[in-house]
Amino acid sequence: MQFLSCKQVNSVDIFDESEQSSTYTENSEFNYLPTSTSNDVYSNDAYTFSYKENFEQAEWVAYELTKSDMPRADYKRPYFNQDKSVKTKSADWRNFKNSGYNKGHLCPAADRKSSYEMYELTFLTSNASPQLYDFNAGIWNRLEQKTRYWAERYDGIYVITGGVLEDGLKTIGTEDVAVPDYFYKIILTKDRSNMIGFLIPHKDSNKPLYNFVVPVDAIEKMTGIDFFKDLPDDLENRLEANNGYKNWKF
Repeated sequence: MQFLSCKQVNSVDIFDESEQSSTYTENSEFNYLPTSTSNDVYSNDAYTFSYKENFEQAEWVAYELTKSDMPRADYKRPYFNQDKSVKTKSADWRNFKNSGYNKGHLCPAADRKSSYEMYELTFLTSNASPQLYDFNAGIWNRLEQKTRYWAERYDGIYVITGGVLEDGLKTIGTEDVAVPDYFYKIILTKDRSNMIGFLIPHKDSNKPLYNFVVPVDAIEKMTGIDFFKDLPDDLENRLEANNGYKNWKF
């Protein structure tokens, strides 16, 4: 798979926004997990992730999101801890201390409120990436809220999210935790009829979220990851080439 730099993303051919995606309604269980460039994939009850030791974080975190995952619950916020399931050990939380960066959730805690145990699993450093406060509390938070809105509106979605990990990134802490320049989020409706991809520079922005919609193909070429690889090829190619957003209620 050819890699594409972050600056090249706008050169990707754009699919006609007016073309509708066909619906894929096979009843068999759908494997929504992407490929892993590290071959270090782990699962817990809250999400699945692919860990990249040389960047000390996950290249992606993937999970299903439905209304039942997001009840109104006021849980006590736990501290972040290392993920003991990662064979190379996930980054120590102390790498973030006095770094100027938040421990940014990839799977948000608010997406896992069906129980305290699920909520607590989002506070593992395997689910964290360094994020500037204004980004984390600003546009990234807006996208997370919109994702929860879509999970309810479209009766369930699949979510894959992460930072774009590439050589030459700034690092923090004694373990050299990489600071991504871009973060992405890819969403597929449970009926597999609509897909949308976001690529957001690691800085706050007041621009509308739809300004950051890009073809999923572009994110694949930047990351080397094949998303939703188990979709039928014709459907996958059509959905991933499209950068339209008119089928998504903003």
